[in-house]
Amino acid sequence: MTTATWNGTVIAESDDIVTVEGNAYFPLDSVREGVLRPSEKSTVCPWKGTASYFGLEVDGRLNADAAWTYPEPKAAAKEIAGRVAFWKGVEVS
Repeated sequence: MTTATWNGTVIAESDDIVTVEGNAYFPLDSVREGVLRPSEKSTVCPWKGTASYFGLEVDGRLNADAAWTYPEPKAAAKEIAGRVAFWKGVEVS
């Protein structure tokens, strides 16, 4: 089981992980309910497409733009559709 932990709380866990460029992509439905906060941030990857970001909120603390997803990935990255990855202090193990 792969877990993502931040602020002492497991925010996602799954046996169904896709790793791309060293990042573990979890199924969106494996993320703990209520921790994702929409963000206005987006970035563009030439081969994956446009990423949308989320903040993480745990116990009243916000980690801005600490998660991202590709809502409509390009064909080369279709395996990460419906998945989310983490950074900015989120421990994945």
